[in-house]
Amino acid sequence: MLKTPYILTISNRKGGVGKTTVSVNVAAELAALGHRVLLVDLDSQGHCAVGLGVTVAIGEPTVHDIFINPDVKLAKTIKETVFANLALSPANQLFEHGSGVRDEFCLARALADEEIKNRFDVVIIDTPPSLDILLINALVAANSVLVPYVPHHLSYEGVRQLMRVLFKVMSGANPSLKILGFLPIMVAQHIRQHRIINAEVSRQFGAHRVMPGIRNDIRLAEAFSVGKPVRNYASRCRGANDFSALAKSLSAVLDANSA
Repeated sequence: MLKTPYILTISNRKGGVGKTTVSVNVAAELAALGHRVLLVDLDSQGHCAVGLGVTVAIGEPTVHDIFINPDVKLAKTIKETVFANLALSPANQLFEHGSGVRDEFCLARALADEEIKNRFDVVIIDTPPSLDILLINALVAANSVLVPYVPHHLSYEGVRQLMRVLFKVMSGANPSLKILGFLPIMVAQHIRQHRIINAEVSRQFGAHRVMPGIRNDIRLAEAFSVGKPVRNYASRCRGANDFSALAKSLSAVLDANSA
């Protein structure tokens, strides 16, 4: 197991590209491999809780509380899930993005707490698409960032916009931040537009950084509707197989980090 949690941020400046689908299912797959996983939902839509079947009542502690009151411990916001090795620090759906403390190290300090370090091996951070203090916090706190994208032009523009933010963070607050890879979502190689965009991402950022994609699969959406990761809903479907393969490759990164 890891000595300190490996922190992976899932991000793209474009909304609707599958960030939460990736966050929930990568977290579930890593947990199934035996890693103790904390999923942190910084997006006030709160869809990570939906995907894990977790109910968050009004007034319950959430991760956004640490941006309102720095004395709040992140551990107090954590809710266990019914899935082994997987816990959630949920979002506050009433939190207004852009409000709270203007401190880009707030989340990093919260994750450095001894209780978090002793309790978890991996932290997955789901981010909002907006360029605000929450996104910056997620990048400053992370060891690496995974960038999901739909192979469409606007999603590619979201990747390019995120890169500008990443390079700023890498040259300042978090010089050790790494780009883990670019992950095509809802990919279909028979669609010409998908091939064009994937080729452009490869050309712009390096073919070695473009990961095997998550194929289009309606069961990924169905799994959210019943509050389960896809591995617990339809374990033999395309989406489940693709996320399982992705998690195994990520687990190798985690094992190397712990060596």
